[in-house]
Amino acid sequence: MSSQPTERNSSSKNSPAGSAGVLDRPEEPAAQVNEDRDTLVKIFHQMLLIRRFDEHGQAIAKGISPEAVMAELYGKATGCSHGKGGSMHLFDVDVNFLGGHAIVGGQIPLATGVAFACKYRETDQVTVCFFGEAAVNQGAFHESLNMAQLWKLPCIYICENNMYGMGTSLERAMSLQNVASKACAYEMASESVDGMDVLKMREATQRAVKRAREGSLPTLIEARTYRYMGHSMSDPGNYRTRAEIEKYQERDPIKVFTKVMKDNGILTDKDIAEIEAQVKEEVEKAVRFADESPIPDPKELYTDVYASPIN
Repeated sequence: MSSQPTERNSSSKNSPAGSAGVLDRPEEPAAQVNEDRDTLVKIFHQMLLIRRFDEHGQAIAKGISPEAVMAELYGKATGCSHGKGGSMHLFDVDVNFLGGHAIVGGQIPLATGVAFACKYRETDQVTVCFFGEAAVNQGAFHESLNMAQLWKLPCIYICENNMYGMGTSLERAMSLQNVASKACAYEMASESVDGMDVLKMREATQRAVKRAREGSLPTLIEARTYRYMGHSMSDPGNYRTRAEIEKYQERDPIKVFTKVMKDNGILTDKDIAEIEAQVKEEVEKAVRFADESPIPDPKELYTDVYASPIN
């Protein structure tokens, strides 16, 4: 599995963006590490992020509070989409999180348009679009990549290839199963990355961000990962074996990254226990907030439908 980017005929040469971080360069001065970290955090918050419907973790990472996310799951007025979006449609433009989208591949042309807006307005923002491998078979994917490369748009397309589209395996649905290689049809830079490795994903994204910010060029990243659970609660998962699932669970990203942090002396078992306790407390607080929040007023049925209010 290659983790090196493939450059197409582009005027922008690719190189790793900045420091690889404290884990890769432990000898780097602490001040420089903090500066690089702060720069990455700033870039992340400036990013415009759009993805498919399983967006809960990234919504919180982008800055939507756990309380607002939980309230939205409960359909309450205090939710980030005022109780109208539910689990699949979290949205908050104030933190540049442009929603989860339920239509397969529907977010890809939207992200392309957002990237065009960034270029038109001459900002240095980067649009990041997440989707599953099943969306790659949609025409909107190919139309969007063609346009993004033709117009040189600062968009990063991240395909989370978890090997199954609902209950259909990749082998049964896609004639060319290397998603990253599809970018060659549009002369777009691309790479396949171990999506179970946090640091490899971080480095690949840094390269893509550098390409987008300095050359206004798009990138296709194929993150090869795995889905442990069924597509939904009604999916018994009979199309794969328990042994297959357990094999990939051994390389769970949290498990792998935790080991790296411990091996490098950055976290201890005590630190991890404290983090887990803090997270549990935050979840319980979010649940209480959602329970106590009001349901939307019936009049809200007529708001947020059109740009202009209905009289």
